[in-house]
Amino acid sequence: MQTKAIYTGSFDPLTNGHMNIITRAARLYDELTVGIISNPSKIPQFPIEEREEMIAEALSFLPNVKVDHFSGLLADFVNQNGFNVVIRGLRGGTDFEYELQMAQMNARLFNEHVETVFLMTDPQYSFISSSVVKEVHALGGNIKGLVPDAILKKMDEALIT
Repeated sequence: MQTKAIYTGSFDPLTNGHMNIITRAARLYDELTVGIISNPSKIPQFPIEEREEMIAEALSFLPNVKVDHFSGLLADFVNQNGFNVVIRGLRGGTDFEYELQMAQMNARLFNEHVETVFLMTDPQYSFISSSVVKEVHALGGNIKGLVPDAILKKMDEALIT
């Protein structure tokens, strides 16, 4: 059976913690989609289409990975697109509590044979979150090594304009 996995988030911006999960998941599954969620409760730094382009550029070295975006329920997107694995990244215990609750709710909504798989990020990235990266960058802090270079370039350009 071919595995079709999805890893979702707002990815505003994509961090090296996300990259760690994506590159590892790409080795585990036949096809991986990075699904950018449009989250109405967050005000993004970059429009969703621009995030999609930035992420596709950062992941261009992974031939079995594609990037897409959606709004609404994850379960609807998973069911409509035939995914059989949902990847969730974990940094620590607080992530686990939240993600477990979400996985259990989604299990009720997913079609049969959809599994949620938790991947722990590499400890060197466990402190990184998109919101902290954005805040540090906006205040002039150095975030090199926390986001892919292509993402950092776009973030720097956005500060100038």
